[in-house]
Amino acid sequence: MAAQISETDQINQFQEFLGIYNKLTETCFLDCVQDFPTREVKPKESTSLSAKAEVLGQPR
Repeated sequence: MAAQISETDQINQFQEFLGIYNKLTETCFLDCVQDFPTREVKPKESTSLSAKAEVLGQPR
């Protein structure tokens, strides 16, 4: 039988996830809008964005 995670622990984990997600999206947003009119995604940035997506468990 699988161990149950308490409701308090689930809430804490979700709050931590949301905090990380908010920091990540803010960082990505600020990186993109900094030079938006002339924006071109460079290979190094593409790799970095892929790595950040993996942290959130998103497919590349």
